[in-house]
Amino acid sequence: RMAAAPPSYCFVAFPPCSKDGLVVFGKNSARPRDEVQEVVYFAAAAHEPGSKVECTYIEIEQVPKTHAVVLSRPSWLWGAEMGANEHGVCVANEAIVTREPASESEALLGMDLVRLGLERGATAKEALDVIVALLEEYGQGGNYYEDGSSCHTFQSAFLIVDRNEAWILETSGKYWAAEKITEGVKCICNQLSLTTKIDAEHPELRNYVRSQGWWNGDSDFNFSEVFSLSDDHLACCSGRESLEKQGGDVSAQAMIDVLRDKDSGVCVDSESFLTTASIVSVLPQDPSFPCVHYFTGTPDPSRSVFKPFIFVDDVKLVPKVQSPSFGNDDPAKKIPRFQEKPDRRHELYKAHEWARSLLENDQDKGQKLMRIMLDLEKQGLEAMEDILTRTEVLDPAEVVDLFYDCVDTELKFFK
Repeated sequence: RMAAAPPSYCFVAFPPCSKDGLVVFGKNSARPRDEVQEVVYFAAAAHEPGSKVECTYIEIEQVPKTHAVVLSRPSWLWGAEMGANEHGVCVANEAIVTREPASESEALLGMDLVRLGLERGATAKEALDVIVALLEEYGQGGNYYEDGSSCHTFQSAFLIVDRNEAWILETSGKYWAAEKITEGVKCICNQLSLTTKIDAEHPELRNYVRSQGWWNGDSDFNFSEVFSLSDDHLACCSGRESLEKQGGDVSAQAMIDVLRDKDSGVCVDSESFLTTASIVSVLPQDPSFPCVHYFTGTPDPSRSVFKPFIFVDDVKLVPKVQSPSFGNDDPAKKIPRFQEKPDRRHELYKAHEWARSLLENDQDKGQKLMRIMLDLEKQGLEAMEDILTRTEVLDPAEVVDLFYDCVDTELKFFK
């Protein structure tokens, strides 16, 4: 039996299910409990012809121009669990298990493909095209965890969203299928979900599965049935119902509430896995309004603050949610890899650990602190709602240090 994939959850809601002509995206990243996630920003950049980019395990050809991106990522790797770019594209990945064993050979990780899609795609469809072209060229494989004792490998699924549409992309090796979504609420988790509605696919997909004897060519082609190990590809998404119950009112707050829900299993806190970071993005369908991306940068969304980020030029960097850098001495970069685990905690993570112990050991103080944190979050949500409903154009100076200030304020409360 292959190791279970970490139970992350990704969601998207489109009008009329969501409020005010907004597309709302969210993800809880379930990862090994002690792994630290950082929130990092990379400005748009031009690259010399012929230059290369060093991903987690392999080097690939760089493109002439990369878009500005903000990412939430396990701090030992190059890619990301989830993130957004300056064009209002959001991408999140899921580790999945298919009947095709995932490769242990070092190639691109699913997380690398998240970042590459964001850096190179100005729309959801462009990001999808980037990811599948790179899969074809370089393949996917290598250890998903910072673990020197065992190689954990998975196939990848992605939720790729922009202001107009979303794509669910599911892969097995270099083969893939994708479904386009423009309405309703969708959830993906750590198992296959595509069935017979396939809007794009690898040109050799059907020939390949026939040659493997997984499909006879006569019945309807059902991607999950063909590629799943067993019948566990049925409805996996408990959170979807809570979002659908909102009627036409899915907002950033509603998405945050779903991500915080431990009873539904969407907020993971188990022996092996924890929701180590979360994101919620609000993408107005009207392009004259900015997109807003909320990051926790800390584990367990039910005890974290969602802090807003908006892309503007010269956005202020936030070292307090960035893990220390070990350069070429990083055990993740040396072969054999992961022979030791450095302390990757950033300043906000450490402060949050202290707050968590307070919540666990001193109910009164803990509850009081939690109220202050939620109040801080509410102020941020209301300020963003104001930006998304006013008629005048946003002055970039107003939000250049938005995320920085929110992290700073949160740290002050912890102190």
